[in-house]
Amino acid sequence: MQLRAVLGKKLDQTQAFLEDGTRVPVSVIDVKGNFVSQIKTSEKEGYNSVQLAFGNKKKLNKATTGHLNKAGIKEQPRFFREIRAEEAVEIELGSNVDASTVLQPGDIVDVSGVSKGKGFAGGVKRFHFRGGPRTHGQSDRERAPGSIGQTTTPGRVYKGKRMAGRMGTENVTVKNLEVLEVKDGTVLIRGLVPGFKNNFLVIEKVGENKKFKPLYREPEEVTEEPVQAEAQVEQVEPVGETSAEGVQAEAVIEQAQPVEETSVEEVEAPAVEVQEGTQEQAEEQAPVEEKGEEQQKEEEAK
Repeated sequence: MQLRAVLGKKLDQTQAFLEDGTRVPVSVIDVKGNFVSQIKTSEKEGYNSVQLAFGNKKKLNKATTGHLNKAGIKEQPRFFREIRAEEAVEIELGSNVDASTVLQPGDIVDVSGVSKGKGFAGGVKRFHFRGGPRTHGQSDRERAPGSIGQTTTPGRVYKGKRMAGRMGTENVTVKNLEVLEVKDGTVLIRGLVPGFKNNFLVIEKVGENKKFKPLYREPEEVTEEPVQAEAQVEQVEPVGETSAEGVQAEAVIEQAQPVEETSVEEVEAPAVEVQEGTQEQAEEQAPVEEKGEEQQKEEEAK
């Protein structure tokens, strides 16, 4: 037989949407850190049960420390609760209970915990008394509790009479709630659970909902990877085109290079010829100048 309950801590109250668009209240419960601290059997103790340890405490007394050492638990849990079972539960002492093995989406559960404290309250707020009449001079009896006793018999007030007193801070069980999701050590339950934030709770499975409707999930989460793949393909295609153009441009440059070399030679050749021509003209002019000097000397001699 499997375990049918886990311990948890209330984290928050929020809202969510089902697949059919219905908005529902949701309680977020942390169920990480459920340890098996003791196993009782009908042969030894007279009944079958599993004791779960949950939470965290700074300092434990010696009795609790010895109890945990016997189970091989190194943590220091704060809460201990015993879960009854009709048959022996197949579980190891000191093991960590995963909530996903106990609860599944669609399970019907009962959630027990200590309710919020409201302080001292009157009968109208505490027990929803309707109050006295508002006419015929009864101006001061609107929220009065009225008569509380009988006559000579029994001559007293029965124990448990509904009257003004301290309201809240009681063990309360909210029944027939629905599990919407169990993920990463957190349970989402449809409806509201007792107590304030960080309140200790016991979640017990009592059945299954055959007409279960799961939570709504946005389609973007599912189609996110294909969209990214298409975006990558679109980015790759223009890169390929530019690379082809680059290859063509390189081919054109390679073909154009020899043309440039020949044109350079053709341009350089006439330049050399011009230089050679200038040198010959200079040589021809030099003897002319020498001849001119000799003629001058001859004329002077004459």
